[in-house]
Amino acid sequence: MIPSAASTEPAFQADEAFARRLDSEDHLFACRRAFELPRRDGDEPVIYLCGNSLGLMPSRARQYVEEELDAWSTLGVDAHFRAKTPWYAYHEVFRETGARLVGAQAGEVVMMNSLTVNLHLMLSTFYQPNGPRFRILMDAPTFPSDLYAVQTHMQHRGIQVENGLVQVQPRTGEHCLRESDLLAMIEEEGEGISVVLLSAVNFLTGQAFDVPRITAAAQARGCIVGWDLAHAAGNMELALHDWNVDFAVWCNYKYMNAGPGAVGGCFVHQKHGRRTGLPRLAGWWGNDPKKRFRMQLEESFVPRAGADGWQVSNPPILSMAPLRASLEIFDEVGMHALRRKTLRMTPYMRFLIEQSAESGLEVITPREPDHHGCQLSLRVRENARARFEMLESAGVVADFREPDVIRVAPAPLYNTYHEVWRAARILCRA
Repeated sequence: MIPSAASTEPAFQADEAFARRLDSEDHLFACRRAFELPRRDGDEPVIYLCGNSLGLMPSRARQYVEEELDAWSTLGVDAHFRAKTPWYAYHEVFRETGARLVGAQAGEVVMMNSLTVNLHLMLSTFYQPNGPRFRILMDAPTFPSDLYAVQTHMQHRGIQVENGLVQVQPRTGEHCLRESDLLAMIEEEGEGISVVLLSAVNFLTGQAFDVPRITAAAQARGCIVGWDLAHAAGNMELALHDWNVDFAVWCNYKYMNAGPGAVGGCFVHQKHGRRTGLPRLAGWWGNDPKKRFRMQLEESFVPRAGADGWQVSNPPILSMAPLRASLEIFDEVGMHALRRKTLRMTPYMRFLIEQSAESGLEVITPREPDHHGCQLSLRVRENARARFEMLESAGVVADFREPDVIRVAPAPLYNTYHEVWRAARILCRA
């Protein structure tokens, strides 16, 4: 990740007045007004700390979806070329904003499909077992969908999963993976590894990894390097192009606030995007736009250069409209400003939890600024499920991972320090 702006944890105080003061100093406080805040029974907004699972709705999303519904109702098929934002090139709206989000160049990012579909498309191109180099290296715990995708690609190629899959595990008694162990595995096993596929931020622990260092180490051993950015996009500062990452995939419904089942994101470095002869699973929307509507007159697939060449289907307009609203906010605020707030807000929540000796909670997310994002993962020592249910009944929206982990994620775009203070009090007393 891009080195954090702060290398030491700020000094905090536990009283409510301090939380109020932090809000009064917060330059991003007004961003909260750009989102719809869930309420229960018409009362005050809930304390929503679940942006790591589903982000809140940008208010502008409703307007943008309605614009496309109006275009559909008044123009029909002609909206492909005559709508305010023509459907034919709708995905190109994100060429610049999507690139800025992850530190890419225009043409290296395309919004399409979902994370796992995009991962399948990337593996179809970049996982090319060759002699002794046939294995895929992953971090553990691995998000199940990534694991299933990798396993099935091995099965399609006749490779036994137990031989082809390498997972680097945390050491016994530890929750997080040591990067030194990961780098050692790459060094020792690199000649047999085809693809290194890792999560930039682990879904369970919230641990963030050193993307450029690991990428360089793996590529030095001849490996292709891909990253799952599900918990990193919109959360961490990224520089995928400069870091020479081969490919990356992510969803846009978490920190990116683009709605349930939102269209996903895909990055392909330009060094690969220029190679139109790369093997891929092709579809008509990845074709040269000049030939896309020639239909039966063009039987040969000629991919467009760049990440667009991996598209298989026309863009889902009603799913993309909310992403427009969200990316506009990110573009206005900037990831650097969001990251600076995260590096104050998340450590503040950790401080409030840890200063309560009787909380019965263990924070398993790394403390170091460069190794965490918004999320804190809390291991509950006793009655974990009941503890979570009490938290929810008190108006705090978080999520639970079996058997004993509560995940909370104060999002810098819409959460306040006072909400964090209130949530920590409820957590420690539940």
